[in-house]
Amino acid sequence: MPALTDSVLPVQLLAPVANAFAGTVTSTYVNMKNYKNMFFLVYWGVGTTGTSTLTVQAAVDSSGTSATAIPFNYRRVTDTTVSDVPGARTAATSAGFLTTAGSNQLYLLEVDALEIGILGPFVAVVAVEGTASARLGGIMAIMGDPLELGATPNTSLT
Repeated sequence: MPALTDSVLPVQLLAPVANAFAGTVTSTYVNMKNYKNMFFLVYWGVGTTGTSTLTVQAAVDSSGTSATAIPFNYRRVTDTTVSDVPGARTAATSAGFLTTAGSNQLYLLEVDALEIGILGPFVAVVAVEGTASARLGGIMAIMGDPLELGATPNTSLT
């Protein structure tokens, strides 16, 4: 059985920063060509009243050419200082969803390579600020189920 670190690849897309979700923020695009699925981890600690609408876009290259919003599934972990258990899996349309205000929030946005089709293989998460209020947070991607297992995971940035 392969080690867990052989079957996932963590990628930092937006390093934690104050006011991380001000205005419209698009993460780095990651390439799913070598992976069956992935999820974006969108999180923040400090920030009690800010909200964002989160969407996922598929594009043909890493610069976002022909970016198209796609449906996806997500889970929310309410106040990560109290619980680490994600909520119910929820379907989001291509219009995305509005996050809940509150500190210590974590969202897992799931993307399946088969559902991207000809729109991909690159994907990014877009956060459009709803209620303006600084939140100290960041965005990561966790690439999963590589098409080929090896000692060194395949990159997802090119």
